[in-house]
This record gives sequence, C-alpha cells and structure tokens, in this order.
Amino acid sequence: MHNQKYGIQVKKLTLTSDYKLTRMSIKTKLIQLLLPFTVISCSTKETKMTQYKWPDANAPVAEINPHKRILHGDTVIDNYYWMIDYFKKGPDSTKVVDYLKAENKYLDTMMSGSKAFREDLFKELKGRIKEKDESVPVFKNGYFYYSKTEDGKQYYKYCRKKGSMDAKEEVLADVDEMAKGHAYFSVSGFSISPDNKLMAYGVDEVSRRQYTLYIKNLETSAILKDEIPNTEGDAVWAQDNKTIFYTDKNAVTLLSEKIKKHRIGSDPKDDVVVYEEKDKSNYIGVAKSKSGKFIFIYSSATMSDEIRMIEADKPDAPFNVFQPRMKDVKYDIIPLEHKFLIVTNWNAHNFRLMEAPFNNTGKDSWKEIIPNRKDVLLSGVEEFKDYMVLAERKNGLAQLRVMDFNGHEHYIKFDEPTYTASVGANPEFNSNTFRYRYTSMTTPSSTYDYNMSTKQQILKKQQEVIGGYNKTDYITERIYATAKDGTKIPISLVYKKGLKKDGTAPLLLYAYGSYGMSMDAAFSSNALSLLNRGFVYAIAHIRGGQEMGRQWYDDGKMMKKMNTFTDFIDCGQFLIDSQFTSKGHLYAQGGSAGGLLMGAVANLAPNLWNGILAHVPFVDVVNTMLDESIPLTTNEFDEWGNPKNKDAYQYMKSYSPYENVEKKDYPNMLVTTGLHDSQVQYFEPAKWVAKLRATKTDKHLLLLKTDMDFGHGGASGRFDYLKDVALNYAFIFSLEGITK
Repeated sequence: MHNQKYGIQVKKLTLTSDYKLTRMSIKTKLIQLLLPFTVISCSTKETKMTQYKWPDANAPVAEINPHKRILHGDTVIDNYYWMIDYFKKGPDSTKVVDYLKAENKYLDTMMSGSKAFREDLFKELKGRIKEKDESVPVFKNGYFYYSKTEDGKQYYKYCRKKGSMDAKEEVLADVDEMAKGHAYFSVSGFSISPDNKLMAYGVDEVSRRQYTLYIKNLETSAILKDEIPNTEGDAVWAQDNKTIFYTDKNAVTLLSEKIKKHRIGSDPKDDVVVYEEKDKSNYIGVAKSKSGKFIFIYSSATMSDEIRMIEADKPDAPFNVFQPRMKDVKYDIIPLEHKFLIVTNWNAHNFRLMEAPFNNTGKDSWKEIIPNRKDVLLSGVEEFKDYMVLAERKNGLAQLRVMDFNGHEHYIKFDEPTYTASVGANPEFNSNTFRYRYTSMTTPSSTYDYNMSTKQQILKKQQEVIGGYNKTDYITERIYATAKDGTKIPISLVYKKGLKKDGTAPLLLYAYGSYGMSMDAAFSSNALSLLNRGFVYAIAHIRGGQEMGRQWYDDGKMMKKMNTFTDFIDCGQFLIDSQFTSKGHLYAQGGSAGGLLMGAVANLAPNLWNGILAHVPFVDVVNTMLDESIPLTTNEFDEWGNPKNKDAYQYMKSYSPYENVEKKDYPNMLVTTGLHDSQVQYFEPAKWVAKLRATKTDKHLLLLKTDMDFGHGGASGRFDYLKDVALNYAFIFSLEGITK
C-alpha cells in the first residue's frame, strides 16, 4: 500500500522540505531492489548451467486458529488472522515472531546450497559501486551543497562550501558516524535556515517512518535541545530563522494529522497546532516556495487537494485557503514574482495550466494558459524568474518543455526509444540554468545543466561504471503487447547483444501498476548480473500507472483494478509469443502494490511463471482496508475502495490474493517482508504464505524471508540491501540451473 503525489522521494539529500516529493512510499533502496538497474558494469561471465539440488527439508506449518469475518451477508473464515498479534500487541505476539523465525530458518536451509554463490553475487554487485563518490553540487542561498561517500562506508556525509567549490568544506552531517550501533538508520529532509546558521533534519532508527526532528547549530556543531518526536522528518523555516513548521503523525495509524509550529529553544510540548486535518483520507504536509516568499500546507487525497498559505516572513499569521477542496479536483500551485501558476485537473482530465493573481486565488479568478490535451499529460511545473519548465508525458514517454514568459518555447530532445527524463534539483529561483536527470536501460544515470536561453547543455556527471562499460554491447527496445480488451501495453526491455529470440532465454518481467506511478526505463548496475547470464529484463507499463496519461491510471484503479493484473499476464504471454522467452523461463517481480500484482497473477495465471519474486506484498486487501487502525488504510479508499461498501467489498474480494488462494499448482515463489514495515505490515505476506502452504497442490518452492530489523525499504546502508538482491538472483538462477 502506498500513496504518492508526484514522484519518488529521495529523503536523504533533500535541501528543503518539498511536499511534492513526500508521498511516494517506496524508498530508494526498495526501488533499487525491485528495479535491478543502478549502474551496469561489463565483465562478461561464463554462465554455468547445472541442476540445482534443493535440500530435503520440512516447511513450517502455521497453527490454524479460525477467525470469522461476517460482512454484507458474506462469511469468511481466516485461519491465520492471529498473525496480526505482534502488530496489535496481542497474546500471540511471541508465537508470531517464532513462526517468522521458523520461516527464515527454512529459507536458510533451502538456499544453503547457494550460500557461496550468493556471497560471490554480493561481491559482484558491490564491486560495481564506486565507493568513493560525490554528488553534483547544488547552489542555494550562497552555498554549494553536496553529499559524498567514502570507501567501505555504508552511508554518506552531507557537506557544503560557501560561494565556491574551492572554498573550505563544512561537513554538516556525518551519517556514517551517526549510524554507528544502529541496525537501521535513515536521515531525512535536511533544511537550512535562511541565515544559513541552523539545520533541521529527521532521524528514523526503526524503519517505520516516524522521524525525530533535530536542530543543529552549524556554527558550533551543537545539537540543540529541540528534539521533536513522531514527525514526517521534514521541517520548513520561516524567514525569522527562529520558527519551523513540521508535520506531526498519529503514533498508531502513522497518519500525518497536524501541522505544528515550533520556536527554537522552546519546549516541543508547547508547540502550537496551526492546522489539523479532520479527513482521515487526506495526507498533509508543509513546504516552502522556491522563491522563499510563501509557506504552504498541503492536504491531499487521491482525488482532491486543498492548499493553505502564509507569507514566510509572517510566521504568526493565520494560514489562508488558496482554494477550498473540491470533489475530484486536484491542484498544485507555483508562485512566480507577481502571480500563481496552477496545475489542475479541474475540467481537464490530463491537467491544464492556469494562473491567478496573488490577491484573488479562488478558482473563479483562474485563467487558462495551457489547455487540457487528450494526448499529453501535464505532470508538473518547475518555476524560475524568467522561465518555466513543464514536465509532460506523451506516448508513454517523459518530455521537458522549456517556456519563457514572452511566448517562446521548445522541447529538450531525447533520442532513445525508452528512457527516463526528470527534473533535477533546482532550488534557485533567479537562474536561467535548468538541471535535469536522464537515463535509459543502456545510458548511465546522467545529470545535465541546461541553459534555457542558449539551449546549450553541460553534462555535470554521469554515473561511473566500475570496470568499464560499452553501451553498444546491449540492446534496449520498446514494444507493445495487446491486452485482452485491445489496449496496447508498452514494454521496455534490455538484453545483451547476440541474444537468440528462440524462446530459450530466461526473462524477468517487472511492473508496479498503482497510484498513477509511472515506472520508466532506467539504467542500473544490478541488472548486469542478469544480462550477462543470458536474461532479458523487461518492464511492463501496465494500467494503474500513468505512463500513457491520466486515463491509464483511472483504468487501473478502484473498480477497474483487474486491468492491472490482466495487462501484466498479457505482457508475459506476448513476450513468450514473441520468443523472447518461454513458460519454463519466465519470471515475475513486484513489490508493495506491485506485490499485490504478484499475488493476483499467481492466482490468475499460475502456469505462466516459473518463479515469482514478491517483495513486501500488499496481499490481504480486504482485511487491511477494513481496519482503520492500520497505517495508510483511510488514505487509500479512493485507490482501492472502501470494503464497507458492498460493491467495493465484492470487487476487492474477487482479486485479493489472500482471499483467492485455491487448491491448485502455483509457481516457485520467494516472498520478502520486514517486521517493522509501516506501509505493508508483515502479517499480510506471512498469512499469505501460510495459506499457500496449506492449500496449494504442487511441490514447488515457497520461501518467506522476514527482515527482523527493517521495514518497507529493507536495509538502510548502501551495501546491505545488495544481500537481498543476491538472494533474489540466486533464487531465480537456481531455478534456471545457473550456479556460477
């Protein structure tokens, strides 16, 4: 389960609190785990094929303790409902932990023959990472900010230099040092005061996204006594350098419920609530405009928005509503020097751009600048003093459209058949340089500075490929499968040159397909371990994402959610029919809401896949959506439906993986979860695996791995997560008979 607004949040290096990037709940490490692309190195390995012999061991048998659910005249017996007790602190808490440990022990036994191979894979994956590295500096308010990593260190150092990169370095946060002694450690939302003297940041030591805010004096390096628990991890400074605004969370449901104001040096218990959200289906957050003039409070549901604002130099002023929330109307605002821009779907399915004066912000004063377009989705706007850059999507591909305020415009050109192009860090309002990021399945992650007046661009950094890399050794394609209703579904794929399309190659197919999140093609190191062993890697851009426009999302949510699952199955069958692979060599992978996808396709088309990798899977849809004490449930009613409504209940029950386990053969499966997961609680995959074990009729492998120290995104260190990648790869390699 997740909700998101505009994109993936990379919390570690946030310079300012920007709510546009706070609602995507897959963190960086999980993305790297699910999309096996970060940097590709190119030492070719000979693939050794042999039959892997699985140990003869007995799988754990979960205790049956029937629990009755009666709703809408429908009675359901849940034999494994007791597994919720660790989360609920119930009487069976110890029994739950013991069961999870037994599953871990079983996994260790079954995978014991691949232990040496996994260690080699880990070294192979880690060996492609440039350990000593530095990010592209970002200039803001007189300083260049950047992060750097060092040889052998799991985390990073966050630094700045005043005025020039030749100036003396200030280490603002040594996260390697801060993380010592912690199994998990995440730092969020570095935010610098306007006078550059103080820094706010959040720390999560458990992986439940409950961050404690700290304030550091950058002149003395002292940590102030202002310690604020249970926040989203981001703070926004008022212009007085004494006041911060932050988001306070409900300690049980983890909902962002209140925006509070804190005076530096005061007791956090005395912090004033400046806004409280009464609608539990809304997320809230606080952010500052790039211009520095305004502070905004965002309240956002799946299908509506409401924004409040004050001038940043008046922290004690009451927040005024920009435009009251309207049913099925999303909007975001961008302040320029003398007016607001508004990106909205009000009477515009694919969103349009409008403007409003500072002194009259209600929708009746909105004036259209760019109309709705049937074939182009307007995703967002990056503002500058004299320019704006529109992020758009057309034909399933991202576009960046540069416009000045005199009516001149042009697009930045990208030539590859499938790629990712996105807005980079652009904190300076008074600039004519636009920073963007670009990558494809064969082009390493690249950061460009683009002069919007001269159209000249400078490659600031391309991720270095340790061991060398020749992109001509690999081929990337964009092809289209036909869904059962005739819809064309894009597929991005990559493979090593020389691949024979005769059905003999193994293929790993990934997808997400929820929340309107577009999963674009990207370049990553981990995939080389697949490609160099003869695998094809593919991404299915199925409905439920937003690759092909807003309708693509609408056609894969709520009462049309089944399209997401059948699209993925149709993509898998198309890849077989096109002889990229065959039934005995096709593998599927997805996580979180993509884990729901894995569970659904395992039920709907179990014979299509030789193996499934299901990470932190949202598989107990009905029970979770019925329990409003579970984090995110109330925020998600507009995504999945509310099962208290009979029609929604029946539809959800028709696809929920846990509800639809049957006596039949299932594919080989590796399921992963985290005991402290705040997005998809551990008991969903645990119950699912237990029910599968008791019900399925095959002898295929079914493994459950629970990280007892981590949550939704796995390990926090930049190397530790690779152990999970090595396990995933070893699992499918073993099924393929690849042992080297």
